[in-house]
Amino acid sequence: MTLQQLEYIRAVDKYGHFGKAAEACGVTQPTLSLMIKKLEEELDVRIFDRDSYPIVATEMGRKVIDKAGIVLYNLGQITEITRSEKDLDSGEIKIAMTSTIAPVLIPGMFKYIGKKYPAVQPIIQERFSETIISMLKKAEIDMGILVSSVNDPELLEIPLYHEKFLAYVSPEHPLYGKDALDSTKILDHPLWIIKNGLRRFDRSMLEKGERFDYDKMYEGGRAGTLIHIVNELGGFTIIPELHKKLILYSLQPNLRPIVNPVVSRKVSLYIRKDYIHEHLLNIIIEAIRFTIPLENLDKLVREGRLVL
Repeated sequence: MTLQQLEYIRAVDKYGHFGKAAEACGVTQPTLSLMIKKLEEELDVRIFDRDSYPIVATEMGRKVIDKAGIVLYNLGQITEITRSEKDLDSGEIKIAMTSTIAPVLIPGMFKYIGKKYPAVQPIIQERFSETIISMLKKAEIDMGILVSSVNDPELLEIPLYHEKFLAYVSPEHPLYGKDALDSTKILDHPLWIIKNGLRRFDRSMLEKGERFDYDKMYEGGRAGTLIHIVNELGGFTIIPELHKKLILYSLQPNLRPIVNPVVSRKVSLYIRKDYIHEHLLNIIIEAIRFTIPLENLDKLVREGRLVL
């Protein structure tokens, strides 16, 4: 078994095609196919179902590919140890974040990093929380930013910031006349959410014993979509506080605080516990400190450099 073979199976899994994987790896397709076949013979398992299109991993193959990803990730960690100080301010950082965090963080992060660390390349993608955790555990990304309390022995949580939820209310809605909305009564009126499709949601739709999860409102899209829906169709919705700066100033009178009690969420950054790119991590922390208002930042992030 060689590291090259592990790279080949990861490439086929990524592209779902032997030809495209070979091209990405800079080898001929016969060479790549032969190396993978030898690995399958050595392990005595079929890694890929070659009768499917696109090519997919077998059940056992999926386990092999996931472990291969971790091995290659740890190899990269060894390489990182040997980098010079000059090289620390360079390289790719693969980050996944949820769709209600991305619009707030991405513009400021790119602006800060592009100006201060031009040799650093953030590669950012939007994913569901569960997918982000899975990608971290498989070492497919370096960092995940999400709203979740993830209790996993393989992952380290770094709280970044907190923010309240606000209601965004159409001027034609009965709630528009209120100075604030009572969180215990907010489901007395149907509100727009994006979960299992765009729809109105009220208390009657909760299952027995279920509590309304504010952040789960956005599982199918961005908060900005809900704002546009309210503008066009009326009603009201709920948005995270920091989305306020993304709303036109003329529309901000439509916002109302939610009280009794105030409802908020915590946004955290997660890394694998074996992550060693401390300098790149602190570049991301710097960029977040630049992007998020000081009063919203977690104390640890506000105070300065993190040490792994």
